[in-house]
Amino acid sequence: MFSLEGQKALVVGIANEQSIAFGIARALRAQGADLAVTWLNDRAEPHVRPLAEDLEAEIMMPLDVAEPDQLAAVFEAIADRWGRLDTLVHSIAFAPRADLHGRVVDCSSEGFALAMDTSVHSFLRMIHLAEPLMTAGGTCLSVSFFGSTRVVRHYNLMGPVKAALESAVRYAAAELGEKGIRVHALSPGPLATRAASGIDHFDEMMAEAAERAPTHQLATIEDIGAMAAFLAAPEAKNLTGGIHEIDGGYSITA
Repeated sequence: MFSLEGQKALVVGIANEQSIAFGIARALRAQGADLAVTWLNDRAEPHVRPLAEDLEAEIMMPLDVAEPDQLAAVFEAIADRWGRLDTLVHSIAFAPRADLHGRVVDCSSEGFALAMDTSVHSFLRMIHLAEPLMTAGGTCLSVSFFGSTRVVRHYNLMGPVKAALESAVRYAAAELGEKGIRVHALSPGPLATRAASGIDHFDEMMAEAAERAPTHQLATIEDIGAMAAFLAAPEAKNLTGGIHEIDGGYSITA
């Protein structure tokens, strides 16, 4: 039905082959997109570089969003190599363990600020740098969770953080729509990723979601990748500002 042949896509957030970002990158590549892939640091590189090479990524670089020079370097490399960007995928989130495992009302100001900066403001910084490269329009995607709008036990600090991310998606979509730049959040239910393993009692959360979802199935990274690839396609050019739930109907049963 659609093709991404010739599109240029940056994917940030691959940690291993179970990562949501990897599922998205694989789907984009399968539809013909050329990829730029980043990894967090030297420790992550041996796990991510082979995956990037399998995907025939044309640009492979480190990116810690806490380092402004690294973020600028990635976009400079994209400008030099491609001269444009069609799709941006932001699939990163972080909160200090002590703040994540405690009550929201007890979180430290430093932990709250770090969680917001890494999980939300870094997406806005990336969009800001992507905008001049999306001269013919484009798609910016991030990853959210149902706990943004409902209280989910043990999700704690990440609930307010994801709520802020979803609001940022809507405002960015409104501001960039006239340039043909669409902004979305993908919102899968709980699934087993390395990032999710930091959430307390996450196995219980997954079991409850599978039981409660009408399909009785958790989302897979393939499900998420398929939605991302569609949203990046020209056929989705009139869709923007969406929070797309990919969770077997889990979110409708609360």
